[in-house]
Amino acid sequence: MEQNIDRKALIRAAFAAREYAYTPYSNFKVGAALLAKNGSVYTGCNIECATFTPTNCAERTALFKAVSEGVHEFAAVAVVGAKDGAPDDALITSPCGVCRQVMMEFCDSETFQIILATDL
Repeated sequence: MEQNIDRKALIRAAFAAREYAYTPYSNFKVGAALLAKNGSVYTGCNIECATFTPTNCAERTALFKAVSEGVHEFAAVAVVGAKDGAPDDALITSPCGVCRQVMMEFCDSETFQIILATDL
């Protein structure tokens, strides 16, 4: 059974999450909103560190929050990104390879939707 996804609400949540991004090195802020199959939404932002290895992407932040609360089935994720100070519609931001690998672990590749947005 396919889940009805309110894409605009998910994108709005991703924009709100992006506001919390900690990006003092790249100044590139990303927000993600992950819709679980149970209807819950988990948000995440990217978090940088001076040594880039421990940096975490918005998508993984949202996924790890959900998994840490026992949720393992997901329907969709919305991802938004922009250079700090740029207009919201500056860039389409796609999940990186590490995020895609984590999504493959928890998301059904046949039904999971990745929504890349620049506006509503």
